[in-house]
Amino acid sequence: MRQRETDKGGQMAREITIVDVADEAGVSYATVSRVINNKAHVSPEKRERVLRAMAQLGYVVNMQARSLAGGESRVVGLLVDYLSSSYMDEIIRGIDEALDAENYDLMLYTTHRRKTKESAYVTKLTRGLADGLLLILPRNAAAYLDTLRQRQFPHVIVDYLNNKQNVPSVSATNFRGAYDAMSFLLSLGHQRIGFITGTMELGSARDRLDGYHAALKDHGIPADPHLISEGNFMQPQGYQCAQELLSLSERPTAIFASNDMMAFGVMEAARERGLRLPEDLSIVGFDDIPQASYVHPALTTIRQPLEEMGRSAAHLLLKYIAHPNAEIERIELPTHLIIRESCQALSFTS
Repeated sequence: MRQRETDKGGQMAREITIVDVADEAGVSYATVSRVINNKAHVSPEKRERVLRAMAQLGYVVNMQARSLAGGESRVVGLLVDYLSSSYMDEIIRGIDEALDAENYDLMLYTTHRRKTKESAYVTKLTRGLADGLLLILPRNAAAYLDTLRQRQFPHVIVDYLNNKQNVPSVSATNFRGAYDAMSFLLSLGHQRIGFITGTMELGSARDRLDGYHAALKDHGIPADPHLISEGNFMQPQGYQCAQELLSLSERPTAIFASNDMMAFGVMEAARERGLRLPEDLSIVGFDDIPQASYVHPALTTIRQPLEEMGRSAAHLLLKYIAHPNAEIERIELPTHLIIRESCQALSFTS
């Protein structure tokens, strides 16, 4: 085995290079490069020798150098604003499953809702660390989308809808889902329906509010601005918004929350006030995260196919990595009303 140079303390004096791996395996530099980049035209026997030499020498692939040399990092960057939700978990599960099947690794960055961090991470990931970029619910996309497009850097946004920009994206039918939720509550006789929005800078939140308004209009019911409370997709804010709505002199008989987490906050606020669910208050959420079927009463909600959204986004990104000039696609996956126990028809005593 080739001896590695060490300093007086027995530590490595220099980094193992691809040339060392080639010498150790008895193959050419080009063969080692093909193995590292997972290319074809390498015999199984030579591939095994290269991998064994890499392990023996402790060679670590420099992803950035490999990318700058014209190779692939086989890494996809993923940018999210937070991790503490089943919504995010389900999407990431779909992404990870799709990438793993194609031998890609995932590099995750969390922005903690800081717009400056989002831009900084995008810059970092696109400078050789990753072959492509996935962004879930970006909050500062306008700051870098033009740059990504001009550089033809493969990217896909998940749960982003902006009709003014032709951006590769995967989302669900947010407007239709909200319209269906409202139509269901209206069919049960509810007319004073409170609505808790999501973060209004996000396209999905705006679409759900539009669906709420459209359903009221189509049923001939005037919108009451006092019945709309601005949330942020988090459970504590759902609780606070529900407290406001339930404090109205004429409280709503039903509340539609823009996601399941806020609907759980509504349940908590209602119980604190001694309201029975669903006898005194019907509740509908949006997402159908796993917990929705386990709470009591089980939550009626709009299911968006979160795992499938993640898988579709990953597949779309891999297409752009292989074909940078491919036509831009904007995929909208269907939503479905899931009826459980948190709603009932309005009674005359409500």
